[in-house]
Parts: sequence; C-alpha cells; structure tokens
Amino acid sequence: MSWSRRRFLGGAGAMIALPLFASLARSRRAQGAAAAQRKRFVAFYLPCGIVMPRWTPAAEGPAWTSPILAPLDPYRSHTLVLSGINNLPGRSDGGGDHAAGTGAFLTCTHVRKTAGADILNGPSVDQLLAPILSEGRSYPSLELGTDGGAAVGDCDTGYSCAYARSIAWAGPTSPLPKQTSPRAVFDRLFAGYDPDASAAELARRQRYRASVLDTAIDQADALRTALGRTDQAKLDEYLTSVRELEERVQQPIEVCRPGERPAEGLSFAARSRAMIDLIAIAFSCDLTRVVTFMLGNAGSGNAHPHIGITESHHELSHHMMSAANNDKLAQINTWEIGELAYLASKLAAIDDGDGQTALDNTAVFCSSEIEDGDAHRHTNLPVVVVGGGGGTIATGTHRRYTNAAMADLFIALMNGLGRPTTQFGDDGTRSLPGILVG
Repeated sequence: MSWSRRRFLGGAGAMIALPLFASLARSRRAQGAAAAQRKRFVAFYLPCGIVMPRWTPAAEGPAWTSPILAPLDPYRSHTLVLSGINNLPGRSDGGGDHAAGTGAFLTCTHVRKTAGADILNGPSVDQLLAPILSEGRSYPSLELGTDGGAAVGDCDTGYSCAYARSIAWAGPTSPLPKQTSPRAVFDRLFAGYDPDASAAELARRQRYRASVLDTAIDQADALRTALGRTDQAKLDEYLTSVRELEERVQQPIEVCRPGERPAEGLSFAARSRAMIDLIAIAFSCDLTRVVTFMLGNAGSGNAHPHIGITESHHELSHHMMSAANNDKLAQINTWEIGELAYLASKLAAIDDGDGQTALDNTAVFCSSEIEDGDAHRHTNLPVVVVGGGGGTIATGTHRRYTNAAMADLFIALMNGLGRPTTQFGDDGTRSLPGILVG
C-alpha cells in the first residue's frame, strides 16, 4: 500500500481525506455547542408605516408598554424595542416613498429612481449574512411574502416594482423575487417527502457511514508503520476524532417532519400564518438560517376582513389625522405584531439543544419602510428586534436614540451574528451602541 501526503481512507465508493484530520478533532462537547449556536436571521417587513403614538413606549427601560406591541408581552425578555432610528437613504427623489423606502429597507442605500431596467440598489443585510449563517444548509436564504407581482414596471411614482416587491438584494442590480404560495414553498423544501421512507433511508445511510468509518480506522492503523513520529501523532489525533464521530453516527436519528402540505387559495391572513409556519419548519429542519418575509408589498392595498376592516390598508394609512382611520390602522398594526408574536412562539418551540431554543438563537428584525403612512417620513421608524441572536442581543428593554442610522443597527446585528463589519449602506459607520450584550 503506497502512502502520500494526500492519502485517502475508506472504501465502497466513500473516502476520508487524511489532511483533514485536525478539522475533525473537536470534542463532542464542542460539537454540541456549535449545534446550539445555530444563529439565524429573519427580516419581517410591515407595509405602510405604523400609528407611532400607539407604538412608541413612553419610557426607556424594561418596563415599557405599548398597545400595538402588546402581543409581544409573552416574549418581553426576548424583545428589544428601539426608537429614534432613521433610514435616510430611503428618502425618495420626489414622490414614491413607499418603493424607495422598501428598496432601502435592508440595504440602507438610496436607490436609483427608475421604472425601467436600470435599477440600482445595494446588497441587503440578509444576503451578507446568508453565506455565513447558512453555510452547508440546503438553501442560503428564503425570500417569502404574502403578495406577488412582477419586479418590472412603475409601482410608485416612477419607482420600479423591483423596489416595491423585494427586500432581499443579492447585489445592486439583483433583487431576489419572493415566493408567495405556501404550497409552492412547501413543495420546494420537501418535494417527494415521505417520513417513513425518510426514516428508512436515514437508517440505511447511518449503517453505511458506520461501515465507512470502520474501514477508515482499519486502514489508518495499517499506515502507522509507514509514518514518522510527528505524523503518527497526527494519526492518533485523527483516530480519536473518527471514533468520536463513530459514536455520534450510532446515536438515534431524528426525522424532520414538515407536517401537512398547505392548501391552495388561502386568504391573506391564512397565507401569512402558513408562511410563518414554513419559516419555523425550515429552521427546525435546518434547511436555512436566513429568511426575509414581507407581510404585503410596499404601499399594500390589502383589506383585513379577518379583523373586520374592509378598506385598503394604503388608503387608511393616508389617515389625514382622522381618529377613525387611526383606530383601524392601529388594529391592523396590532394584528401585524400578532403575526410577529406568532413567529416568536414557533421559534420558542424549536429545541436547539443545550437548553436553547430557536428564539434564543435568532434575531428577528421587524420594521416598516416609513414611519407614518400620511407623512411618509423615514425618520423615527418603528423598529423591534425579537430573539437573542445566540445570546448576543441585549433584549428585554426599550432604548431611545437621537437620529441613529438604521445602517448602524445592521452593523451591530451583523457583528453579533458572526459577520464582523464596520461599514454598511450609505451611512453605516459604526456598531450602534446598546444593541449587543457587553
């Protein structure tokens, strides 16, 4: 048997490379810690602004109260409410603030005003996180929403529909279209799924992997006499890690069970719930760790009959200081935060191991493209972060800032989630203080 620096061990069509010995030499405890730190990111977009007097807590600190944010009360310890956050790059060049603000929602970039093909934006924070957080997963990211529509044409006073209907941008000219059919998303994630067949297949693979490891150990032992002292030490390190891997392979297999395939023709509210369920399923099955979700397109015209509101959301948002309109808008906003709270409940039910849940390890950023639907301002935006981000986010409080940049918030979140950076978007130059633990 010949030996080289690129020696491979194994048989039956499977090989293990010796140069990777050191990379396998992690203890089971370290492996468990890595599994527990399944850091995830979700962007949760709300259209048409918020009734801010009923959103903004009166005082800073952990005792915050807010009528609209009340659905998050069960998750207060995992919630960070932020006031005084601006996204000035979202300002329009004369009308079109819904689309301009939505284009800048996760990019903090002043988009080019065009209804043609010459769109121009920046990369979004989710896409910067995806290669890191979702490394090795089936999908780098998922782009989901309740409302469809093409990414071409004029959607808002000269602004392309690409800005109004996409918050995920792979690059300056590459908006990522969202999927709006829960059934299509399910089929994409779990095409041909059969839990019994999957269990049998996983068991077969388990036996196969165990056989490959046995062969690798036997062949590695046979190499010992051909190795120098230093390489023998490396080989011993390798064999230790392979035996630990063998023990893990023999542990019981958990089958990912996605549940029932969603129905077609769901109502707006039912689509929202189905999409949130799919986010939780994708996280539970560890298919991805990055998701964007749009609860409507920019300037959404959805009615909300599920809460007794038949008028268009967008029309109501131009409230003209009408108390009746603001009451209905507050109802819509409270329902929207109820959807966010539903996501929090689903994440809290996912066991990440070592006493951690997916809610502990996820950062859910929630905001809107504008502050108020009548004034179309991009200052003092409604911002809430739900989830611990792997223990990195200082949740459980309300923080008030003075003209802080949204881009600085994203810098902080990226740093906490494992993508160190000092600049982002048009105006991000630092990690916003008070966001991260420590």
